[in-house]
Amino acid sequence: MLTDTSLNAILEQIPRLTIGVVGDLFLDRYLHLDATLTEPSLETGLDAFQVTCVRSQPGAAGTVLNNLAALGVKSAPTVSLIGDDGEGYELHQALDGLRIVDSRHVISWPGRRTPTYTKPMLESPGQPARELNRLDIKNRTATPADAVDRILAAIEEITPRVDALLVLDQVSEAECGVVTGRVRDRLAQFGAKHPCKPMLADSRARIGLFRKVWLKPNERECVRAVPGVAEGPDQVRHCAIELARRCHRPVFCTRGANGILVVDSRIACEPVVQVPAFPVSGPIDIVGAGDSTSAGIVCALAAGASLTEAAAFGNLVASITIQQIGTTGTATPGQVRQRWREVSTD
Repeated sequence: MLTDTSLNAILEQIPRLTIGVVGDLFLDRYLHLDATLTEPSLETGLDAFQVTCVRSQPGAAGTVLNNLAALGVKSAPTVSLIGDDGEGYELHQALDGLRIVDSRHVISWPGRRTPTYTKPMLESPGQPARELNRLDIKNRTATPADAVDRILAAIEEITPRVDALLVLDQVSEAECGVVTGRVRDRLAQFGAKHPCKPMLADSRARIGLFRKVWLKPNERECVRAVPGVAEGPDQVRHCAIELARRCHRPVFCTRGANGILVVDSRIACEPVVQVPAFPVSGPIDIVGAGDSTSAGIVCALAAGASLTEAAAFGNLVASITIQQIGTTGTATPGQVRQRWREVSTD
């Protein structure tokens, strides 16, 4: 599905691309704990872990941005809503460090919290770091209507000037994140107006509610979006076909080690193609793999690749990022070329 020629064409075009990102930005904050320094709390008697390093990076939609930056896109205008708080300040600093992010439409809103995943990493001599219970900060109240107005205006402003748009609906609680019902409706209007512009949506809980945009569910999300389909070896295939029929756009259903199922409802016979994953050996960390796949797919589509070439490119990028342990990985063009040399000569 990929060849030397098609891979080179994608990589050569990426530095010219402007990829818009709309969705929930999180702060990923890693706390590195040295187990040899643990001491008992005098007040509670419980272990008091000692933090020796704090590492912060953009998460959720920010993981997509990390991958777009690593792949080398020209610019990434970003629409999001975060809190007017310390985590928000830290997140803006992390976004500035990526250098490609146009953050004029990353809106800081008083009274909201910046969604944050705090990940304590316990490090012991001679052992790999072990992630302890994660601490999550999220907003569990509805996104204010006037904030949604700002989001819609920002989408209106960036959409005409991007080569592709990537939408990430990370917050599970309905109407509490960036991608509310009104935002989905506006995206459907843009998708209808620009049917050839890739607009790829990824949603943890509501992938079945999107219309007129391209979809990237995983197997579980795909099946949950189309209830009533009989269980069996063809269940995911039937659900992906139904999703493509509903949204009138292609669907990329990720299946882990089984690759990506691609369905294109714009063709009368609705062909379904299984694009295989690339083999990986040794330990893996799948955190952020879906976001790296999304970044790869969107870059390839915007570069003019076919659906199956884009899926294969997404698989290739993910095969690199999942080998990066204890972090949400990224892949540079050099790493992509090296990985391609490895798998194309097997």
